[in-house]
Amino acid sequence: MSDWRTLSTVEGQPLLGGTGTFRTRETVDSGLLYEIRYPAGVGSPEHRHDHDSTIYLLSGELRGTIDGREVRLAPGETVVHPRDVPHTVEAVVDSHWLEFKSPLPWRTPLST
Repeated sequence: MSDWRTLSTVEGQPLLGGTGTFRTRETVDSGLLYEIRYPAGVGSPEHRHDHDSTIYLLSGELRGTIDGREVRLAPGETVVHPRDVPHTVEAVVDSHWLEFKSPLPWRTPLST
């Protein structure tokens, strides 16, 4: 398992409201698993990608949009961001989640 790294962009766009942290938990031919933390108020701008992303919230509270529809997530809940569908994610409070991306993205979706 890799070390925590600062997260400042998602799909090449800067995060809003600050930075988060992430680490890669697993990478396999069919996808990859990130562990991500956003402090309260940090969010991703509207973006889309070439893979499906499934978020499982470990702690905190997330809100966002999927194709313009508002969604909220509490600990123990999941949401899917389908490929090519615009979406956002914002931490209402300090939040910690796992995010599985499949198929394996052709470029690194998160960066420092």
